[in-house]
Amino acid sequence: MTTPLFDAVPAATTAAGPRPRYRVAGLDISLTGTGIATAGGTTRVPTKGRRRDSITDRHARMRHITDTVLTEVGDVDLACVEGPSHHSVGGSVWDRGGLWWLIVSGLCARDVPIAVVPPTSRAKYATGKGNSRKAVVLDAAQRRYGAILPSDDEADALILRAMGLHHLGQPLAEVPDGHRAALAGCQWPVLPYL
Repeated sequence: MTTPLFDAVPAATTAAGPRPRYRVAGLDISLTGTGIATAGGTTRVPTKGRRRDSITDRHARMRHITDTVLTEVGDVDLACVEGPSHHSVGGSVWDRGGLWWLIVSGLCARDVPIAVVPPTSRAKYATGKGNSRKAVVLDAAQRRYGAILPSDDEADALILRAMGLHHLGQPLAEVPDGHRAALAGCQWPVLPYL
């Protein structure tokens, strides 16, 4: 179920006329709970697996997550995807990397521009500190955006979406300069409409 975040807000008006409203998605990709944030709200794709699962079972799980994510995201102007954590050595490293690439490949097949946001940049944008724990990011996201978020996966996705909108000049909320500095640490695509 998607958690709505905001009522529809008319586009801001500038001296040159109304600013376009960009469609941005935030994706916190995970085997156990992929968080998705779009203009319609946030949602989570929970799945479970076991170490002894067959290749077929593991592939079906990753295909389910990928298909659900691509359906939820739809057609957007920018997808902000959390980059892989380079310290992550436990669990199913191959499966996590494979899932990340399946989703990124699906977005590329749709010609969706993709921004890659390091986990430390996501945390810094939310809290001002790049090493903040998930619970601190969840709390910061709920306070700043007035959203009731049922999981840290959805909070991370919301922060990623907020970063993309901020990069496009349409921040969801004001953030301090120290938080905003996190935008510089991301891999932003070249967009023809900027």
